Amino acid sequence: MTTSLGLLLLVLACLAPMGAAAAGPNRADMAARDGWMRERLQGEALPFSFRAGGREFAELAPSWRLAKKRDRLTGGRIRQTRTWTDGRTGLEVRCVAVAYSDFPTVEWTVTVRNRGASDSPMIEGMQALDGHLIPPQGAQVTLHRFVGSPCQENDYQPLEEPLPPASEMRVTAAGGRPTSSDLCYFALDWRSGGAILALGWPGQWAARLAREADGRIRLVAGQETTHLVLHPGEQIRTPLVALQFRQGGDWIDGQNVWRRWMTTHNLPRPGGKPIPTHYGGCFGNPLPRAEEEIRQIDAYLNDGVTPDYWFIDAGWYPCSGAWPNVGTWEPDPERFPKGLREVADHLHAKGIKFIVWFEPERVAAGTWLAENRPKWVLGGKAGGLTNMGDPEARAWIIERVDKLLGEGGIDVYRGDYNIDPLPYWQAADAPNRVGWTENAYVTGFLAFWDELLHRRPDLTIDTCASGGRRNDLETLRRSVPLLRSDWAVLAFHEAGAIGQQAQSYGISFWIPYHGTGAPSGDPYIMRSSYCPAFRLGWDAANAQRDPALLRKTVAECRAIAPTMLADYYPLTPYSLARYDWMAWQYHDPKTGEGSVQAFRRPECPADALTVRLRGLKPGAAYVVEDMDGAPSRYLSGKALMQKGLTVHLDRAPGSAVLRYHPKQEPRRARRN
Repeated sequence: MTTSLGLLLLVLACLAPMGAAAAGPNRADMAARDGWMRERLQGEALPFSFRAGGREFAELAPSWRLAKKRDRLTGGRIRQTRTWTDGRTGLEVRCVAVAYSDFPTVEWTVTVRNRGASDSPMIEGMQALDGHLIPPQGAQVTLHRFVGSPCQENDYQPLEEPLPPASEMRVTAAGGRPTSSDLCYFALDWRSGGAILALGWPGQWAARLAREADGRIRLVAGQETTHLVLHPGEQIRTPLVALQFRQGGDWIDGQNVWRRWMTTHNLPRPGGKPIPTHYGGCFGNPLPRAEEEIRQIDAYLNDGVTPDYWFIDAGWYPCSGAWPNVGTWEPDPERFPKGLREVADHLHAKGIKFIVWFEPERVAAGTWLAENRPKWVLGGKAGGLTNMGDPEARAWIIERVDKLLGEGGIDVYRGDYNIDPLPYWQAADAPNRVGWTENAYVTGFLAFWDELLHRRPDLTIDTCASGGRRNDLETLRRSVPLLRSDWAVLAFHEAGAIGQQAQSYGISFWIPYHGTGAPSGDPYIMRSSYCPAFRLGWDAANAQRDPALLRKTVAECRAIAPTMLADYYPLTPYSLARYDWMAWQYHDPKTGEGSVQAFRRPECPADALTVRLRGLKPGAAYVVEDMDGAPSRYLSGKALMQKGLTVHLDRAPGSAVLRYHPKQEPRRARRN
């Protein structure tokens, strides 16, 4: 980024309202985005980098033939394509960028293809992003990054770190699953402005965020390792990069612009409709049987609880008595003698949709794929990873899964991924092809899901991946995480409720639509798991269950769930301590409605918490309803934002769920 663009950003920062509660992107935000694009995506500077034959592409590009194209896409998007071609080697480099007319966001990917008749020069160090941001002179820069989902209590924990001059932070994926250790989403804040960086790469990415001695911020990100030649006709691509710009407001305002962009332009739309919030049920038998599933469904209905979705999790296929033995993809004939369709028809007759678990990317020894198609498996007959980069293997998987979806009457494909792929990718690479297997696998995996969605436009895909370990931007454009962390499965108790609260707190900064599960029986534990895709699992034959409480819980979560896709405001600091309160707010700026969830933890001495709400209209009057039945309160937006809303809870642990909406003034009688 040039000094001139840095001055532009500084001027815009001065013009933007300091500390104002930004309702959305403003002209200064859009101008900052456009200025970055003019330099990096339309001018001579490039937003990416790599070396070809030992030389930087930035040095080579001026001597290559350049073609430019501009297209208008649906949704007010503009696509710009620049293609460089080397007449000597036949290498083609294509950068495709998309800008959004309603958000200060730009994204791009880069593809390198060998159109020559012989192997390409060595391609190495390929970075999807390589460029600078220039905060105002002397600004203090803070990096906000987040833990991923390593199946721990602190999954999705926010991390706040200063980025002073002459410092840097390097963050990577772990084991080849993109959000297994860290999220590939970053927010940079310098008070008067900031930027968001996100990556779409369901593989092994790496990012370096460095503050140089002169104050500039250098951003470098891409597939962690590339050192390969391309055979004739082959191509590789970079991760998807998304940048969002902010001028004015604070970093939370920037996160809400991000959330709106995610729900507007990225959240899947099965059947062309917005994906609804929902409540789901499941029995959780490790080896499900058709008659038991049907019995449990009927028991739910008899209790007066009708799920929107019913899950059958792992183990419905022949698996030698243990669900991890995957690789024979057909219903077990003993436990599902009429196939999965028997359960699907029972559900559909009652207006319930059907979710079924799959894991075609992992192969266990002794299963059909390992025994009959070992050449498709990275690991062979011993089992391992289905090679999604092999066109023949991918075509078989597509046909097999598509057939099972149709025959089984399945509405939601739940794609799990309980394997670290990186060692398999690395073992398959030749010395002059490092990174090739991963690149081919990632593009093959995305093609697999794209084909399923093409064939079945009404299909919803649930990305599971050991609970939350594949939640990069590319994956989330095709799916939603209905189980954000497997830690929830291990923590169905009072202490586990703290982790559930903390996970909702953290994931909501980045992923508006997410799901988790909870056991039945205790309002504090169940409320700690409320989210857009809420799931309760209980044995409906258990005499200790409380159907009235279950009905109340489901109704309560359904009532506030739509607000969970709107703006999000944390109202307390992040904490895992047993003696703290935790609270947050969701607010819909279109309707003025919102909800507040507050939790007094087991050892918290204070019986009251006062929180200042955000996003309201100061001059408006609001009705605040307590969903536990306390009298409603009538407060002005100014009072709620400045003096705050006080929540009283006499017991610890305790929880409160509150809804608010603008007070409707009574209509005056018309004069005759």
